[in-house]
Amino acid sequence: MASKQDQFNELQKKNLEAAMRLAQLSIENSQRIMEIQVTTAKTLFEEGVENAKAQSSAKDPKSLMDLRTQYAQNTTEKMLACAREIAEITANTQAAFGKLVGEQLTSGSQDMFEAMQKMFKGMPISDQNALGAMQTAMDTTRAAFEQMTRASTEAFQAFTQQPKGRK
Repeated sequence: MASKQDQFNELQKKNLEAAMRLAQLSIENSQRIMEIQVTTAKTLFEEGVENAKAQSSAKDPKSLMDLRTQYAQNTTEKMLACAREIAEITANTQAAFGKLVGEQLTSGSQDMFEAMQKMFKGMPISDQNALGAMQTAMDTTRAAFEQMTRASTEAFQAFTQQPKGRK
């Protein structure tokens, strides 16, 4: 009985370690996104102050409109650059999450399958069809998750690469 408990404890330990890695990745990327947002906001504020000073010293309506237009273009470019950086971080984070979860599904389903085999071994119900069906279900789940992760990652990459190509 102790060996079965040890197996489940080991499985639980692996799941906890994976959850800690996911949490650490999430925290690190949240910090990066906040830094980008703060930097962008600070830059836009400083440029806004400079623009207001320049507009107050404009000599004629045409130069005032030119300053406003230039400021609007610069602001838009900075906001789009910020959005692209955040989207890129998000895509990379999603890919890392997908990889970690995929690893968990692969190793976890194998660990779970082995634990179930050992548990069923001592029982009168040792139907190999039931174990095969369980393994098939785990493999199908893992394959579906991997396909969903790939499709989602490709969509994020298309989003992050599209604006860069327009420059």
